[in-house]
Amino acid sequence: MADRMLYGFLDELSSGAPTPGGGGASAVCGAVAAALGSMVGNLTSGKKKYAEYQEEIETVIAKCGILVKEFEALAEKDEKVFEPLAKAYSIPKDQEGRDKILEGVLREASTAPYEVVEKAYETALILDRLAVIGSRLAVSDVGVAAAACETAAKGAAMNVYINTKSMKDRAYAQELNQKTIDLVDRTAGICSKVYDEVKSILISG
Repeated sequence: MADRMLYGFLDELSSGAPTPGGGGASAVCGAVAAALGSMVGNLTSGKKKYAEYQEEIETVIAKCGILVKEFEALAEKDEKVFEPLAKAYSIPKDQEGRDKILEGVLREASTAPYEVVEKAYETALILDRLAVIGSRLAVSDVGVAAAACETAAKGAAMNVYINTKSMKDRAYAQELNQKTIDLVDRTAGICSKVYDEVKSILISG
């Protein structure tokens, strides 16, 4: 997956193959956001001007490194759950047990994108802090990361909704939809605030 992120992912994404798709693309956006957060942390680390934040910056770098790996793993997980989902849809509608099998794989298929939303929220909280303690020389990258992070959350949510739409258990589907909506709104709110703060810093000079 790491090699494909760099060399083959976009080629595969643009092909006619069903995977990778929007779920994987959203996870990649999250990985980009976290990687940029790590970069800003590294550019801030060791600078006298930000010495009072050194310990916190080191924590940020470590957390962002973990998040990048987690987003990569979720991109791969999103692909893996597609095959059993496709097989379940191919089961004849009159075959006994089809609904139960399909319901199970739909739930499984919704877990990866929901986890991307969760990780995007974690990333957004870090970026919110980096907008304050990160090097001003790299503040534009915090803004870019915020934009990517918001895209990750909103994009992954689409893959939650497309799975919950087909679920027979509407109570479960609606509960997951609402959890996703709430978390995306919180994440987008933070990312939008960070983006606007960075824009203001850059424009106002």
